[in-house]
Amino acid sequence: MAKLMQGVYYFLFRLVGFLPRKQKLVMFESFSGKQYSCNPRAIYEYMLEQEPEYTLLWSVNPRHTKLFEEHGVPYVTRFSVKWLFTMGRAKYWISNSRLPLELPKPAKTVYVQTWHGTPLKKLGVDIDEVHMPGQTTEQYKADFVREAAKWDYLIAPNAYSSEIFRSAFGYTGAMIESGYPRNDVLFSPNKEQLIADIRQKLAIPDGKRVVLYAPTWRDNDFYKMGEYKFDLKFDVAQMKERFGEDVVLLVRMHYLVAEQFDFAQYGDFIRDASAYDDIRDLYLVSDVLITDYSSVFFDYANLDRPMIFFTYDLAEYRDTLRGFYFDFEKNAPGPLVETNEQLMDEIAATLEQPAQSHRQFFQQFCEWENGHAAEKTVKIVFKK
Repeated sequence: MAKLMQGVYYFLFRLVGFLPRKQKLVMFESFSGKQYSCNPRAIYEYMLEQEPEYTLLWSVNPRHTKLFEEHGVPYVTRFSVKWLFTMGRAKYWISNSRLPLELPKPAKTVYVQTWHGTPLKKLGVDIDEVHMPGQTTEQYKADFVREAAKWDYLIAPNAYSSEIFRSAFGYTGAMIESGYPRNDVLFSPNKEQLIADIRQKLAIPDGKRVVLYAPTWRDNDFYKMGEYKFDLKFDVAQMKERFGEDVVLLVRMHYLVAEQFDFAQYGDFIRDASAYDDIRDLYLVSDVLITDYSSVFFDYANLDRPMIFFTYDLAEYRDTLRGFYFDFEKNAPGPLVETNEQLMDEIAATLEQPAQSHRQFFQQFCEWENGHAAEKTVKIVFKK
């Protein structure tokens, strides 16, 4: 019955798509309607100030509407009747992840795919073998190509990504080579005041340094289709004992696994920032980033601050799960560690003597970033 109703819904959406476009209506969505974040947010906030003639609305998962209400951001609940007529008639869609494959794009709607990271691990068609539940490798690749065929524009953060995106998505459309709008804030002239405000919002005591842990997820570690596992592989209690006097640990789990963790037992040492509005604020406020294979390190590189890569499953991830587009071990902008003890020692060393600048990495992956990516994107898409 549910599948029948879904089919009816998509059929109605297709019919609505034949109605005239609302020429000034722009629909935004971030991570399937679960966040007010990333490139769509940066473009939205730019347009809010610079393009007041447009109506700007967000597509929001019904479980996450409170966040948008707190920010005073206008939204439509995803897959509601109102959403059908709003999304179905909007002239512009701006999203950072794939929309439901069955959702037909009206012929005269402009779909801007911002995507959400510079790829280290292989994507889409480039993945040799898919290990996700409920999907064959062939179907997964075919779905990516079908989705990419709907995009009218795709944003690339650097020349490296621009080339990879075409092969990984089978994409043949227009590429906006602008840098990522979400990184514009990292170049803000008001950066110091922003940092002070974020520290206050997160209740970080004066004088304490901030370590941000932001890992990715694992394709083959799951409960069932759409529900993934993640286990911390370092000793939080030991980290607290060793660094708790001087450090606050911000934890930002990937959105696919973020709801599994309870860090209450560690008191004020940890701030669980998985549900925090936007990771860009966490970049600004942190002194050190700990990650693994997540694309966050490409963005964080814009700040030229130290990074540590906790890669306890490097061989499996590189050789079995995904594969990499470049020699990660050779080119990572920071040390790779594989054990809890190595991680603790590297944190201590980094806090005592921050790592040297990785200028070559910055020039390769951050050369387009200058604080004006949202402006450039809007001018191209809206023909300004």
